[in-house]
Amino acid sequence: MQKNPIAIIILAVVTAAGGFFGGMKYQQSKQPSFAGFIGNRTATGNRNTFRATVGDVIASDDKSITVKLADGSSKIVLFSDKTEIYKTDTTQKNDLKVGDRVMVTGSNNSDGSQTAENIQINPPIRVFPSGAPTGTQ
Repeated sequence: MQKNPIAIIILAVVTAAGGFFGGMKYQQSKQPSFAGFIGNRTATGNRNTFRATVGDVIASDDKSITVKLADGSSKIVLFSDKTEIYKTDTTQKNDLKVGDRVMVTGSNNSDGSQTAENIQINPPIRVFPSGAPTGTQ
């Protein structure tokens, strides 16, 4: 009994392509996604979007920090006792020091300030020269 070599080659190529595609989809499902953490969320009760603010703390008090952005401007970030502040572990607002690099997520306010939901000290993300964190735009 003679087998058709073209049919065998086509079957092998289709099987290999299916395995490759399946492996790629499996690998994509295992990679963490920060899209839900950094962007595309809305604050409860209004249309302000959550955005990450990355920069250096240039001033601090009991209810806010001022963050100098990569473009030289600054942003006031408001926080409360419910705001989670991370270092390696969750920490307290007393650990926010002038000169710290921070990444803040929260809602933008109409006056240009931001109300923080999370503040991460020394975030492990790269920032492009425009000041936009990797993966947010």
